Parts: sequence; structure tokens; C-alpha cells
Amino acid sequence: MTIKQIILAIAGSMAALATQAVAQDMSPFTTGPVFEQYGPVAPVESDMPIPEGAEFKVAFDVAAGAETGELNRTLQSAARFINMHARAGVPLENIQVAVVVHGKASEDLRSAEEYAKRRDGAENANIALIAALADKGVRVILCGQSAAAYGISNDMLAPGVEMALSAMTALALLQQDGFTVNPF
Repeated sequence: MTIKQIILAIAGSMAALATQAVAQDMSPFTTGPVFEQYGPVAPVESDMPIPEGAEFKVAFDVAAGAETGELNRTLQSAARFINMHARAGVPLENIQVAVVVHGKASEDLRSAEEYAKRRDGAENANIALIAALADKGVRVILCGQSAAAYGISNDMLAPGVEMALSAMTALALLQQDGFTVNPF
């Protein structure tokens, strides 16, 4: 065996060990009770109890788009936030969520037809998630400035998506209404 082969073998072994050491165990994560197909969460013995009567008004800020045909991670996080707090005993009426979308993530809010046109016929996996979120009162808001940059008009949006003047405007108005901004 040459020195080069030995070095490559050692590097490969180290990479395999590093990958195993950081692998995530997603087995404790399950969906529900609000979204049965989205937003998996794990049970946690928390040292920070949620006070009785707590109310959450949270706006998620999302710019990162999903890979073609995949769910947008932040849309999934909005469902996870609701599932997690409902499981913890927070009444659904005490949870208000908005998702403000801009940048590359704007593409994830296109209607099925528009998405397919732009992605070689691919299905927009986010359509059903957006509908499920909207059904539970979650506002999905698109930045109008990003929409203009990506050539998206109101008639190209998935059902349930609102258009704002800008993401900055939407976040400012939501904050004036008592929402906190969750950047992830």
C-alpha cells in the first residue's frame, strides 16, 4: 500500500466516524396534535415551564427556499411550533402564527401550475402544507418586493398566500400587533 493510499484510507475512516458521531436520532419526533402530517416534535422535560394563560404571537421570517419538490423548512417549523405548544397544553386560541416569506423562498409559494412551469414539471410539496397552515389560521405572507424580483404576481400564488408591500412592512405591522419575530 502506498503512502497516498494509506492517507486516503485513514481520511475515509475518519470521515465515516465523524458522520456517525453527529448523526441525529429523529425517532422520538412525531407529528400532531394539530398537524398530523407536518411539524414533528419530540417530548422534552423542560426546566422552563410555560405559564398558564401564556399567549404566543410569533412571526417566522423566511428567506431560504426549499430544494425542488421538498417542503420549506420554515413553513414546517411553523407547524412544529404549533404542534409543540399545543402538546405542552397551550390552547390553540392562544397561539397565533404568521410566516413572512421573501427572497428565494418566494418560489415555494407559487401555485402548483406556476411551480411546475418553473421547475420542469415538479410538484410543489408546499401547497398542502400552506393549506393546512391557513386552515389553522396561520398567515402566510409574501414580500411584494421579492415577488416582483422573481416575477410572481398575485394570481400565481398558492391558495392561502397573502401579498404584502414588502417583508419589512409585514414584519413591522405584525410587530405593532404584538408579534415577536422568530428568525428560524
